[in-house]
Amino acid sequence: MNIPFEIFRTPAAMRARVEDLRRDGRRVAVVPTMGALHEGHLDLVRKARGLADVVILTIFVNPTQFGPNEDLAKYPRDEAGDLAKARAAGIDLAFCPEASAMYPKGAQTFVEVRELQKPLCGASRPGHFAGVATIVAKLFNATLPHVAVFGEKDYQQLAIIRRMVRDLDFAIEIVGVPIVRESDGLAMSSRNAYLSAADRKAALSLSAGLAAAEAAYKAGERDAAKLVAAARAPIEAESLTRIDYVELRDAEELSTIDGNIQRKAVLAMAVFVGTTRLIDNRVLS
Repeated sequence: MNIPFEIFRTPAAMRARVEDLRRDGRRVAVVPTMGALHEGHLDLVRKARGLADVVILTIFVNPTQFGPNEDLAKYPRDEAGDLAKARAAGIDLAFCPEASAMYPKGAQTFVEVRELQKPLCGASRPGHFAGVATIVAKLFNATLPHVAVFGEKDYQQLAIIRRMVRDLDFAIEIVGVPIVRESDGLAMSSRNAYLSAADRKAALSLSAGLAAAEAAYKAGERDAAKLVAAARAPIEAESLTRIDYVELRDAEELSTIDGNIQRKAVLAMAVFVGTTRLIDNRVLS
């Protein structure tokens, strides 16, 4: 039975619709996004389509995960265009609230995954992951999904959401989907739209660094410092890049790795290309 496409603007209306669908025995998937959809997002939708009877896309540019000097005001917004793409990829419903609907006046409750939020992007973006965990918890409460689909490009975010779901006993399956890349290797990102032609070329150094480290790992290198050095080299050779971090961490706990890799690890990086901050990663196992 086809479900008429609808856009919901408040948590209460969204939740009421999903409660009806769940009573009918429908399995529900949610794909949370901030909009500015690209092929990576649509890949998440297609994955969700294969996991559930009903697919909900959420679009919400969450103010609490942006720092005071970050790009909240200029973050790209195109709800109509995003929904057209997402409907073609297979969504059934959309949840597109305003900030006032998600954060009632005087809101002061936040969710924090204390240790996993500290390193990597958490070190350079204080408060970011409290904003992420809180809004994802709120989106889960509004959409009541059986399964939620996230991209692996935001590796730390995915680790935090998995831990939050485990720790707070959310009955939700969390599915990670591999990074979708441009034909030249650049990880797809809404922020790629900010890159000039010269920046775009320099940005290829991120995937080149990850590939160099992965090649060294496959050739038998296990020393963490040497793998990080291999990843940094192509980036440092570019005049338009500035490294925020390039780190090798335990893939589950995100703890530091001293000496040799003993188990699955993630090589994660954040790099400013021009004025645009890009992230990328590669799991080594």
